[in-house]
Amino acid sequence: MERVHFAVAALNQTPLDWSGNLRRSIAAVEEARSVGARLLLLPELCLSGYGCEDAFHSAHIAERAWSSLAALLPHSRGLVVTAGLPLLHEGELFNATAVLVDGCLAGFAAKQHLAGDGIHYEPRWFRPWPTGVEGRHDSGGLPTCDGAADVPIGEVLFDVGGLRLGVETCEDAWVEDRPGRRLAARGAHALLNPSASHFAFGKRAVRETLIEESSASLGVAYLYANLLGNEAGRALYDGGSYIAAGGEIRALTPRFSFREVQVASTTLALPDRTSRSDTIEFDWGEPPSSTARPERPEWESAPATELTFEEFTRMVALALFDYARKTRSTGYVISLSGGADSATCAVLVAEMVRLGRAELGSTVLAERLGLDSEQPFMAQLLTCAYQPTENSGPVTRDAAERTAAALGARYFVLDVQPMLDAYRSAIEAALGRGLDWKRDDLTLQNLQARIRSPSIWALANEARAILVATSNRSEAAVGYTTMDGDSSGGLAPISGVEKSFVLAWLRWMEHHGPEGAAPRPELGAITEQRPTAELRPPSAAQRDEDDLMPYDVLDSIEELYIRDRLAPQAVLDTLARRFPGHPREALIGWIRRFFGLWVRNQWKRERIAPSFHLDDESLDPKTWCRYPILGGDWGDELEHLT
Repeated sequence: MERVHFAVAALNQTPLDWSGNLRRSIAAVEEARSVGARLLLLPELCLSGYGCEDAFHSAHIAERAWSSLAALLPHSRGLVVTAGLPLLHEGELFNATAVLVDGCLAGFAAKQHLAGDGIHYEPRWFRPWPTGVEGRHDSGGLPTCDGAADVPIGEVLFDVGGLRLGVETCEDAWVEDRPGRRLAARGAHALLNPSASHFAFGKRAVRETLIEESSASLGVAYLYANLLGNEAGRALYDGGSYIAAGGEIRALTPRFSFREVQVASTTLALPDRTSRSDTIEFDWGEPPSSTARPERPEWESAPATELTFEEFTRMVALALFDYARKTRSTGYVISLSGGADSATCAVLVAEMVRLGRAELGSTVLAERLGLDSEQPFMAQLLTCAYQPTENSGPVTRDAAERTAAALGARYFVLDVQPMLDAYRSAIEAALGRGLDWKRDDLTLQNLQARIRSPSIWALANEARAILVATSNRSEAAVGYTTMDGDSSGGLAPISGVEKSFVLAWLRWMEHHGPEGAAPRPELGAITEQRPTAELRPPSAAQRDEDDLMPYDVLDSIEELYIRDRLAPQAVLDTLARRFPGHPREALIGWIRRFFGLWVRNQWKRERIAPSFHLDDESLDPKTWCRYPILGGDWGDELEHLT
C-alpha cells in the first residue's frame, strides 16, 4: 500500500468577487501545502462564486473566471489542485472543475447532473455534460501537462503519477446514474466531489452517510469540499468538508466557522499504483504521518431538538455576520416590540458577536465588521427601539427594555402616538367621518403598524445599518404582517422558521443555551407572555392565536400543505389524529381560515425581505415555494370537508 496526504477546503466565497475569491483559494492552497498535503480539493464554482445567478449569462463571467484560473495555476506547483469555474465550451456554458498539476493544466471535469430543484436553478445557466463522454478543450495558452494545445474535458479519469482521480460534482453524487460509479469501475483510486450543497436542518447526517457509503461501496478515497457561510444572501452553507476511506470519515473541517478558509487533511493508504502511458508525471512524495481521528464538538451529539437549536443559532449567527460585512453595513436595527420575534432577532445578533469573538478574537472581529475595538461591540452593532402607542402595555415595554439592556444594545423609546394621532385626524378629515374600532378595525391596526416604519428606518439610515424585518414563517403563511409596517426591513432572518420554533428556541436560550454560552434568564420576560400584536385597545386583550388559531395547529397545516403537498381533506384527517383534543369542527374552521389566508396573501410573501433558507419548508417564492399571486381559493375542497 502507498500513502498520500489529501486535503479539502471550505471557502467563504462571494459571487463576482474575483480578487477575493482568488485570494481565498490561494490561501487554501498555501495552507494545504503547509501541512504537507499533495492534493487539495476546492468547492464548486469557487473562482466565480456559486450564486452568480443570471450574471452567468454574460460572456464576461466565463472570461473573468478563466483569468482567475490562470492566476491560480502557478500556485499549484508541487501540488494537485482542483478549482471550480463556469467554462464556455463550444458555445455552451458548463459547470466545470479544473484539475491543476504542478503548475500545468491537466483538464476539466464537467458536471453532468445539474441541480434544478428547490433553491437551485443550474439548468437556467448551464448545460449538462453528456454521460460518459470525453472531449477536448482549447488550453487558451495555459501550459498543459502533456504540452498539447488542448486538454480533456468531460467524464475524465486523470492519471497523475499513477494515482487515478475522478470527479463528480455535487448533484452528480446524489443520482442513481452517478459518474463516480463508472469512474470507480475504470480504476479510480480517489473520487473528488467539489460541492455547493446548501444547509438545511438534519442534512449533515444525510450528507455524511453519502460520503461514508461512497468510499466503502466504490472502494475509493472520497474527498468532499463545500462552501461556507452566507455566500450570496439567501442560501447558507455550513462548510462541512470531508475526507473518507473504507466507510469512515478520516478528516473534516469545522462547521459554521467564522474563518474564510478552513482546511482539513489526512494521510490515506491506497493500493499500489501502476503507471499508464497517459500518466501525468508527478511525485507524490513521502507524506507526513496522520493518525488523528477527526474531532467533533460535543453539541453535534445532542438530541435532535437541541441539535436543531444549536444549528439554528450557529448558522444564522454566521449568516448575519456575512450579511453585515458583505453589505459593508455597520450592524442591525430592530424595532423591539417586547415580543418573541424581535427578541429572537436581537439575541441572534448577540450570538453573532459571541461566536465570532470566540473564534476570531475581538481585534479581528472588529476589523471584519468595521467596529471600534475600544468600544462595546453590541452598542455599535445593534440598535433597538420600542415604539409605543396608547395600546402598548407595560409588560412588553419592560420586556423590550430588559432584553436590550441584557444584550448591551443601543436602545431608544420612540413614542409614535403623536404621529398616529396626526395621521388618523388627516384620514378622518378626508373621509368626513371618524374612524372607530367596530367599523375600521383593520384600518386602525395597520395604521399603527405602518406609523412605526419611518422612525425605525431613520435609525437604520443614521446608523448605516440593516433594518431587520422580524416576521416568522407562520405569519408569512397567513399574511399576519402589515406591509410597509412590521414587514419593513432589508433582511428577514427568521422568516425561515415557524412561530412554535421561535418560542421553543427562546425557552431553550432562557434555560440552557448553546454550548459555550450561559443561559439568558432575561428572556423570561418574553417567554412568559402570550404572543400579541398589541394593536387593539387593551380592553380587547388581543392575542395572536385568537386572531389566527393555535400556533401548533397553524404550523402543522403549513407543514402538511406546503411540505407534504396534501389536499385539504387529507390535511384534516392528519390533524384529527395529531390533535385529538380539538373538536373536528374547530379543525375544519382553522383549515378553512388557513387556506383562505394562504391564497389571499401570496402577494405579501412576494414582498418579504430576503430571508435565510433553513429547511425544506421555506415559503420564499424567489428561491423555493412558488405560488400564483392570483389563484383559486380551494372553495370546492373546503366546502366539502368532513
